[in-house]
Amino acid sequence: MSLPLVDIPFEVRHHCWFCGEPCNLQFDYHAPTHAGHPSLSVPACKECRDLAKIQPLTSLYECRTAVKDALMRRYVKHLAIGLNWTKEELEQADFTCKTLQSFQRSAWFMYEIAKDRINFAGWPLVLDGVPLAQTLPDTRFSFDGINFSSVFAAIEHYGKAMALDKSFLSGIVAIIGKQRFGYAIRLARLHLVSDAATKRQVIRELLQDQSTAS
Repeated sequence: MSLPLVDIPFEVRHHCWFCGEPCNLQFDYHAPTHAGHPSLSVPACKECRDLAKIQPLTSLYECRTAVKDALMRRYVKHLAIGLNWTKEELEQADFTCKTLQSFQRSAWFMYEIAKDRINFAGWPLVLDGVPLAQTLPDTRFSFDGINFSSVFAAIEHYGKAMALDKSFLSGIVAIIGKQRFGYAIRLARLHLVSDAATKRQVIRELLQDQSTAS
């Protein structure tokens, strides 16, 4: 038996609920008893549908978070384009190699597509006119134009994209707070080749600074 399809706003008909890409498929979510919402179907592109099947978790909202995190891991190189270049820098770059010229033509487009898919918020789940409650706490975190499912997801992303020590970055953020995430990244990059003892000393100094400030 087919599951009921969620109500779809007119402006996003034929778009994936997970990432906003055009689609003509559906993902059937068979909700466990503790999901807080009934079993239902949402529009989905093939990539997101396949990812969602792997990560059903405890509700469709948790499933969406897992899909977003999987997309971020899959397209980390595309998202890294925005870390290393601006649109103007790419347009003005004087590449002579054909491979780099091809990169120049497509890179920013690939970055924007990846960013838009990650940032797409979907639409509220409504079934036959009745809104479905969202049971997950809001852990979303935004930095540098990208919406992450959590601070942890942001640490994972920048750790991989910039080859940073994720444990070190996580420790910095835990001390100074997510509101200073940019500073945490700069500090982690500054100590990219530092040994473990130096990093431990940095953490101790940050803790001392926080203790003095409080």
